[in-house]
Amino acid sequence: MTKQEKRSAGLLLYRHTDHGPEVLLGHMGGPFFARREAGAWTVPKGEYEPDEPSWDAARREFQEELGLPPPDGEAVPLGEVRQTNGKIVTAWAIEADLDPATIRPGTFTMEWPPKSGRRQEFPELDRVEWFGLDRARDVIVKAQAAFLDRLAEHSE
Repeated sequence: MTKQEKRSAGLLLYRHTDHGPEVLLGHMGGPFFARREAGAWTVPKGEYEPDEPSWDAARREFQEELGLPPPDGEAVPLGEVRQTNGKIVTAWAIEADLDPATIRPGTFTMEWPPKSGRRQEFPELDRVEWFGLDRARDVIVKAQAAFLDRLAEHSE
C-alpha cells in the first residue's frame, strides 16, 4: 500500500423482504454530510493497516462503526472498488437482520467550525437505515454502488 493509497474494509448486511432485498447503509456523520443524502450513505467500513487482513478489518470496523458485534454467517465477497478520493474499499455481504435503533456509533473529533480552534466530537455514522437496492443506489457513495450490483447478481 503506497502512502497515498488508503484502504478500507466493511460489511454490507442484507436481508430479504416481501419487497425484495434490502441493505443496511450508514449515513456519514459530521458537519460535511449533515444536509446531504445522495453520496452520503456508505457501507459500514473503516481504514486498516497493510499488515491487517481485510476480512479482520471489516469485522473490527463494523463493531467500531455500529457499536455491535458483526453478525455470523456466510460472507459473500463483493470485491473492491476505488472511490473518487482514491481510497480502495473491500466489502463482504452477510445476510442478517439488525434493528437500526440498537446501534451505538463510534465517534471522531475534528476542529469545527474550521479555523475556530474548537474541537467537537461527531458520530462516525449519525444513523443507519435499511434500503431497497434501487433507493440504495440513489444515496450510496457512487463507487460503492458496484457492491449493490454484485450483491444483486449473487442473490439471483
